[in-house]
Amino acid sequence: MKFYNFHLMPFAAVDIEAVKKHGTAWVTFSNSHYNAEAGAELYHDYLDQLEYAEECGFEGVILNEHHQTPYGMMPVPGVLAGALARNLKKCKLVVLGRALPLVNNPLTVAEEYAILDNLTRGRFIAGFVRGIGAEYHAMGINPAFSQERFAEAHELIIRAWTEPGPFRYHGKHYQFNYVNPWPLPYSKPHPPIWIPSQGSGSTIKWAAKMGYTYCQTLSPIAAVARFFDMYREAAEEAGRPSSPDQLAWSNSIYIAETDQKAMDQARPHLEALVNALLKMPVEMLLPPGYTNIESMKRVRAAKVTGKIQSIEDLVNTGVVMIGSPNTVREKLAEYQDLAGFNNSLTKTQFGTMPNEMARDNIAAVAEEIIPHFKDRSPEPGAKEAAAAE
Repeated sequence: MKFYNFHLMPFAAVDIEAVKKHGTAWVTFSNSHYNAEAGAELYHDYLDQLEYAEECGFEGVILNEHHQTPYGMMPVPGVLAGALARNLKKCKLVVLGRALPLVNNPLTVAEEYAILDNLTRGRFIAGFVRGIGAEYHAMGINPAFSQERFAEAHELIIRAWTEPGPFRYHGKHYQFNYVNPWPLPYSKPHPPIWIPSQGSGSTIKWAAKMGYTYCQTLSPIAAVARFFDMYREAAEEAGRPSSPDQLAWSNSIYIAETDQKAMDQARPHLEALVNALLKMPVEMLLPPGYTNIESMKRVRAAKVTGKIQSIEDLVNTGVVMIGSPNTVREKLAEYQDLAGFNNSLTKTQFGTMPNEMARDNIAAVAEEIIPHFKDRSPEPGAKEAAAAE
């Protein structure tokens, strides 16, 4: 299994009680609550944490994109990726990912990603995402066009990377007389592409058809296993046999000497994340037109967004792994066999967790977890045996 350090870069200094009183941390929570001195310090702490993750032996580091929320301070992830690109010497750099339907010129994403791929000499992984529903409120984009705009933007970017320019592109949403980006990617024909999703059936099937790595975001492990089954089935139908290397699970890990100590230390920060920073009304998470009814029901059933939950709830449903090194190793092995993935996108900082606590956790995961899974793959038949019990 490969471990990537996934950072959300939250505004950890936010007034959690103010967020709870307002009802959501997304779109309508006033930026008057932002403190620039605290924010600047956090940016430097977070970039240092990701560089430290490379030192500790993580396979790669991951950034993502969100807008108008203290949940994540990365509205332009390319800026932060650029800040990391020259300092990272060995590990992969992942932007998971740019929300393609939100941009009016997808060629800017093609250019941005090509620069990052050159700076890392081919150690860049390109994430493409539709963006969650709240992003469409924030950016003033009609969610009914989400899938159309994503498909066109993706097609344009791949063609821009692989076809000699200049050429014309005239679609429904994007029109260009000259497609001729400089530079081109360092990787040939282009960087690896990863597709994160909340569980949209159309996204899962499309990623499988394209042979892209599929990343399942914050969900209970039983739901993750079902989504990964959908990917494998869709890949088989498309004539593209899949492997565990094409499946990635986004999780959170916190380690301490004992289970109780880990739970006590992680509790305020994890519960702040889930019960305040992630909370949003359903019309913000899944606005009309964003996805079909079937996918909407599936996503709502699986996601923890907006549900008041304790750390015990999150541990018991396999959303997170909190405990002693042995407990976390046992759970991760169980979950890897159940869902059949070979990439762990692990958040070692979450919610309001302070810098030193996060750095200690990075080191603990690197020392206590990663070596035990270095050569481990899902065990054949383990999932079927568990289901039969």
